[in-house]
Amino acid sequence: MGGDRIFVVVGAGLAGAKAAETLRAEGFDGRVVLLGEEDRRPYDRPSLSKGFLRGERGAAAPWVHPAEFYADNDIELRVGERVAALDRENRDVVLVSGERIAFDRLLLATGATARPLAVPGANRPSVHYLRTMADAEALRSAVDGAERVAVVGGGWIGTEVAASARRLGRKVALLERRGSPLQTVLGVRMGEVFRDLHAENGVELHTGVTVTEIVEAGVRTDRGLVEADLVVVGIGVRPRVELARAAGLSIEDGIVVGEHLETSSPGIYAAGDVATVRHPLLGRKVRVEHWANAHGQGPVAARNMLGHNVVHSEVPFFFSDQYDLGMEFRGVARPSDELVVRGDVDAREFIAFWLSGGRVTAAMNVNVWDSGQLLEALIAQRAEVSADLLRSAELPSLVRSLAL
Repeated sequence: MGGDRIFVVVGAGLAGAKAAETLRAEGFDGRVVLLGEEDRRPYDRPSLSKGFLRGERGAAAPWVHPAEFYADNDIELRVGERVAALDRENRDVVLVSGERIAFDRLLLATGATARPLAVPGANRPSVHYLRTMADAEALRSAVDGAERVAVVGGGWIGTEVAASARRLGRKVALLERRGSPLQTVLGVRMGEVFRDLHAENGVELHTGVTVTEIVEAGVRTDRGLVEADLVVVGIGVRPRVELARAAGLSIEDGIVVGEHLETSSPGIYAAGDVATVRHPLLGRKVRVEHWANAHGQGPVAARNMLGHNVVHSEVPFFFSDQYDLGMEFRGVARPSDELVVRGDVDAREFIAFWLSGGRVTAAMNVNVWDSGQLLEALIAQRAEVSADLLRSAELPSLVRSLAL
């Protein structure tokens, strides 16, 4: 199946690697070209801010596939290759070198890049970001030589890096312009859970502050200087849409795709961090930046490149481990959603639900490990449920009753 057809994947991250794997698994016997800008084969990102950053035993490079996988499956993995342009008219991918690679189907899995800190001094050698494996390796070396670490940004990357640096014995300050870490994604009350967690583990918290400059002594804010000899910036990411925009594809927050992950240009698809799609369960367009989304969308895009018309409908999922708190988050919540909590927040053993219109839009289990599949089913069912039932009913019976 495929013959002399050429399928090109731009972006050798998780979504791109899983797409190439799926093309072969589905029997495609044409040419598969996987182009990666980094100088190494595809890898997973979640451990980069956790065990890999800390250099823990067993946290070796998190490769998606063994080194021999690509040759064994006749996948042309080309690392260190940057794409300069997409020639839609001639159906070519144009490399920086000038080489052109023709395609019959194209998948854009270009991912995202760290959002830069736009203040004076942000280009100092003491300033680090964490997006790639090379970033993690450089940051690990920098942490080894640092005494005081300042983390700018209280999102998932910022809080995980802060936790890792504390576990490595460094003095850590966490700077966040809102009232608590993770407030943007979890709301005030759940953000306070993580604020207290970091405070109890010795992190110096600076909330409600604005960073104005990076100086030799550390980070200057509108409330004074935070001393540090290493600064880590984690203020979010930007989808890498430059190629798609220059090629005239439809762009909103990311590359706009339909339910089959096809862009506004027939035969060109997008998946992973860069794709904005109307999610069938959520009923609105979303761009999800987490591991599970890339892991699921890559294979769906590959099957649709083969004409299978598959819809990606998995409930968005991610996890985080910080100190003794482990959590899993499913769904997508909005700040306006109602928060319902069951369990003991003070003991950090609880489940939080977000409700909109009486339906569960998201759920987070914290140090509760027997509920993941039930929470996913609860979100997927989109059935109306009361806050009282969420607080008190046994989850298995509740999910069964709502399915009827």
